Amino acid sequence: MTVAPTLPNTSWLENADAKSRLRQVLREHRNRHHRHPERGHAPACHALTEHALEAVGTARTVACYVSTGNEPCTWLLLEELQARGTKVLLPVLGPRLSRSWGWFKGLEDLAQRAPRRPPEPSGPALDATAVSLAEVLLVPALAVDRRGHRLGQGGGWYDRVLPLVHPAATVLAVLHPDELVRTPLPVEAHDHQVDAVLTTESWFLLEGSSFATPQA
Repeated sequence: MTVAPTLPNTSWLENADAKSRLRQVLREHRNRHHRHPERGHAPACHALTEHALEAVGTARTVACYVSTGNEPCTWLLLEELQARGTKVLLPVLGPRLSRSWGWFKGLEDLAQRAPRRPPEPSGPALDATAVSLAEVLLVPALAVDRRGHRLGQGGGWYDRVLPLVHPAATVLAVLHPDELVRTPLPVEAHDHQVDAVLTTESWFLLEGSSFATPQA
């Protein structure tokens, strides 16, 4: 049974401080309730992959990320996308967390290129604007509210990337089911809303997303 995180009242804090407090609570909750096995794929990995493939549909190019720790697992998804023939862009952080990308060449190619960085593909790094090639983006998040406001890990990497996304692309935040929260998240000027949420239980467009509104 999924246990929803109990979010503290942060309305009295400045937005940046409120986000920091919420991150602390959400990380602790994730570590208690969403521990991932060290080896192999848990049933949650298969469930997330199934919904992700449905969300991606016939997209030819997808931007994804390599999950670490207790994040929703994307390793099986990366394998399945490759098997489909889908091109996959992965973040390459580079010096000072620079916004670069690399093409996914297979799980065996992924390696931790520097301390405290997720596994990255080999080969030359692509410019930040390579993300505009993606028709669908799967981005990590600690929480998303019903308005599509995303709370990330705090490094600001995706806040700098999302303005470069193609206008027709769909951005999905990847969460554990209990991390879609009813409490409105604090928002700063540089924050960008996501279009949809992907969990082990389902994927769906958020109300207010341009993609969820029927076009005349």
